[in-house]
Amino acid sequence: MNKHSIKQLYSFLLLWGSQTVSQLGTAMTDYAIIIWVYSQKGTASSVTLLTVCSFLPTIFLRFLAGSMVDRWNKKRIMLIADLLAACGTLAVFVLHSAEVLQIWHLYAINFLLSLMNAFQEPASFVAVSMLVPKEHYARASGLQGFGGAAISILAPALGALLLAYGGLELVLIIDLVTFAIAFLVLLFLIRIPETEKKETEEEPFSKTCLAGIRYLREHTAILRIALFLAVINFLAKLGNDGMLSPFILGRTGNNQPVLGAVESFTALGVLVGSLLVTLMKPAKKRIPLIFITTGLIFFGNIIQSLTSQPWLWCAAAFGSYLFAAVMNVNMDTLMREKVPLEMQGRVFSAKSTLQNFTIPIALLLGGLLADTVFEPFMLADSPLQRILTCLFGIGKGTGIGLMFFIVGVAGMLISFTRLRKPIYRELDRKENEMIQTND
Repeated sequence: MNKHSIKQLYSFLLLWGSQTVSQLGTAMTDYAIIIWVYSQKGTASSVTLLTVCSFLPTIFLRFLAGSMVDRWNKKRIMLIADLLAACGTLAVFVLHSAEVLQIWHLYAINFLLSLMNAFQEPASFVAVSMLVPKEHYARASGLQGFGGAAISILAPALGALLLAYGGLELVLIIDLVTFAIAFLVLLFLIRIPETEKKETEEEPFSKTCLAGIRYLREHTAILRIALFLAVINFLAKLGNDGMLSPFILGRTGNNQPVLGAVESFTALGVLVGSLLVTLMKPAKKRIPLIFITTGLIFFGNIIQSLTSQPWLWCAAAFGSYLFAAVMNVNMDTLMREKVPLEMQGRVFSAKSTLQNFTIPIALLLGGLLADTVFEPFMLADSPLQRILTCLFGIGKGTGIGLMFFIVGVAGMLISFTRLRKPIYRELDRKENEMIQTND
């Protein structure tokens, strides 16, 4: 970036940098809490329930949150959400210091933090659109992806180090310090402009909550994109995005260093992909790029399913998530360019709900299919099983490998066939960047 670009992005860079520091603190706390919960119960279900409590409220409250974000001051929403999230961390610190912390406390606190996240994410999305000039949308999304990937790499290592040196309390203190940095920077150094007042703000609140869905229904191409992503998320969670750990551990006889290496290359792929998008010129045709990169993401599932070599697992993970970073950046940029600012909170929330509601379904179904269908099939002798072992090998984890292969083929077919659908081409029009509502 040249000096002029840096000047244009100064407020965004302040926000991004401070929020990334705070998110690193939060990610270290999440890691430490998972370790603490597992040490208390020793069951995977206890950790899974922690994830569910962190995920479901965000999905179901998005419609309400999106409407409030478009009506209210974005900076104020972000500050309140951050402050309440910090109160949750402080509550864990106090309970742990008093030696009365129970696992159900963490479930309840994670549930409440997820409620705050339902407001934080759409407010942050709209705030970035307001702070960043349109020509730098892709660069800003790339930097956000880069920060997220860096956090994925650093948080487990730093969290483990702090946990070993000072225990859970030290991790929580660091989290609170990083929160204070982000909160003060946003409060005193960043001015987020407000959108112009629209007549729709006089509508009943119950009606505006559904405005995002109405917008998607009126703009079929964006609705189709959201539904496409719902299918992709479903398949991804049945594949290496949701079943990587049991696949690697099964194929390697519970070799955790190999799993750690593959997960590291996953995060590295996101980091490199985000960095490339940040440094390169924005794509002129985003829709073909989104579908092609999505198809290539699923090609990684096929490679991983057909080999037992850890270096190929790492290479496939790196490639898949590099393409995932490119796809996500271009998808975010497309939404910022095509949806009017005054509607972005509601449309972002509606789209996010539609594309993510399949994730918990796939996570539950993936484990069930692996344990009761694919793994038993690949471990039992049969003519078809003997043929498939020539491709997927024998032993534990090969059933999940078969799932990866099926998911990979399905994902590639669905993604590449979207290229032939003319309905999406209107999203690459340049003469009218914003798609106007029909009201």
